[in-house]
Amino acid sequence: MFSSINMRHKIVAILASLSLWSCSQGFAAGEATSQRKDILDTSARITQRAQTAVLTAVALAGKRLVAVGEMGIVLLSDDNGLAWRQAKVVPTSVELTNVFFISDKTGWAVGHSGVVLKSTDSGENWLRVLDGKQAAEVELAAAEAAAPKNGEPSSTRQHDAQRLVADGADKPFFDVHFYDEQRGVVIGAYGLAFATRDGGKTWESLMGFIDNPKNRHLYSITPLGTDSLITGEQGTLYRMNEASLHFTTLKVPYVGTLFGALQSGSNILVYGLRGNAFRSTDQGVNWTKIDFGPHLTLTAGLKLRDGRLAVVDEGGRVLLSNDGGVQFSSLSIPKMSAATGLVEAADGTLVVSTQRGAVRVAVAANKTENK
Repeated sequence: MFSSINMRHKIVAILASLSLWSCSQGFAAGEATSQRKDILDTSARITQRAQTAVLTAVALAGKRLVAVGEMGIVLLSDDNGLAWRQAKVVPTSVELTNVFFISDKTGWAVGHSGVVLKSTDSGENWLRVLDGKQAAEVELAAAEAAAPKNGEPSSTRQHDAQRLVADGADKPFFDVHFYDEQRGVVIGAYGLAFATRDGGKTWESLMGFIDNPKNRHLYSITPLGTDSLITGEQGTLYRMNEASLHFTTLKVPYVGTLFGALQSGSNILVYGLRGNAFRSTDQGVNWTKIDFGPHLTLTAGLKLRDGRLAVVDEGGRVLLSNDGGVQFSSLSIPKMSAATGLVEAADGTLVVSTQRGAVRVAVAANKTENK
């Protein structure tokens, strides 16, 4: 179970729903673990192909755009996505799967091999503050501290943690969210979940707080007032209170993977594989299915500054809702590669990360079409 994940980049996970992955520099399945360790410890190189690389996510750092993707690539734009350049220092070449900035200066990126990176200069330079091997040791220590005493048999959690350690660094994180510059959470494959309360200096395992006996993958963290929603595979959905570390399981009428969530007023939306999406107006007690037309996997979503909701999918569609997620209509835009993430730039333009770089979409000037 705790063998390597087959995810060359995040969109492959979305389309293939996780199988055995080959590393982003083309290593074949079954290649030696030492080679994976090499890319973990090898700085991302400056390359001309970065502009059209596979990008997995994009975020806003003040007015700057920061996108991440394959081979440890981090791209920066200071003109709302018209031009891009690579970050100066990224201390790894593993696939980066997500990025989040809590301020215009301080941000975090996560990825394969349990990598957590931190930047304090708007994404120009990055420092590794956690990797998969360290995360496994943290979980093993927590599992042993919570284990039965007096010579009783080891717990299932202990056995799972020991296997995490045996696998080395080979485990990916999929999302990161910070509540302020000190307190944050990262989540990933096999139910990985860790928190820091000192800006990444130290980490604690949250896996013992979550009712996740099958170690299902966790994909996204979405703020929900003082709580957060965490989505995952096989209909996994939790409401987490960060202060108390209490996780409440929410029931969704869908057993497939959920890749993200959105909040609009009293409305909560969750979305995932094959266009499946659901809306709740009572904090997740009851759900109504949303019709997104073609059964294309919904990969990312965003609440715009004017209150509208935007969602993108594997077909490169951008869909907008003016009514809190009751209905969505697709924008009339040129065809683009599979979309993996989106953000609203300072000028109001939507910037979408795709399998072939970043794309600008001028929302205000666009017309919508029926689904």
